Amino acid sequence: MNSQAIPSYKEGSKELKEKLSHTLSANAFEVFNSDAERIGKEYTAVLKLKVGDKAPNFKLVNTDHEYVNLYKVLEAKRVVLTFFRGTWCPYCNLILSQYQAVLPEIEKAGATVLAISPQTPDASLETKKKNGLEFEILSDNGNIVSKEFTTIHKNPEGSLHEMTELGYDYDCYNCDEKSEIPVPATFIIEQDATISFAKTEGGDYRNRVEPIDIISALNRK
Repeated sequence: MNSQAIPSYKEGSKELKEKLSHTLSANAFEVFNSDAERIGKEYTAVLKLKVGDKAPNFKLVNTDHEYVNLYKVLEAKRVVLTFFRGTWCPYCNLILSQYQAVLPEIEKAGATVLAISPQTPDASLETKKKNGLEFEILSDNGNIVSKEFTTIHKNPEGSLHEMTELGYDYDCYNCDEKSEIPVPATFIIEQDATISFAKTEGGDYRNRVEPIDIISALNRK
């Protein structure tokens, strides 16, 4: 896959935002965007771990209700670790589908993808089916692992209200009812558990780490 064939999240998100402006009510669209902007301004220093740090081990349940151990995965390959909000977030679905599109390139570079959110295994399975994902989606009950890598915050009340108005029972997606979600972030973890890439686009969840950035970082090693 040449660089021109790698999907652009920036372009995809523009199209998604335009689509949402037509499918959502004007009020809902305004609330979601204003909340995203406010979170972006509030959470700028997001990452808890940086390049050169050792990633802590974890063991989380996948969509088959089986445990996945980070260090066991690292015995065979590097890991692209990404944190997302949930299957109800259209921007999460967009970036995960784009990571799926470049999965062959990621695997060619000797890595795999692990995606983590606070949602239940069943909700994670919905994410996996919806986006045709072939990599692991893991459930982080209480954001215990996420807190070690990125920042956690409450989903804004305005957004929660609009989700309810749209027919989403938000709490049914998550392992607990704290309404806490991670600021999206992506890491590359080498087989010795050293972090070689750590990036976030900040609290504004409409912005995500581009697939090309991940591929480029993997191929630098």
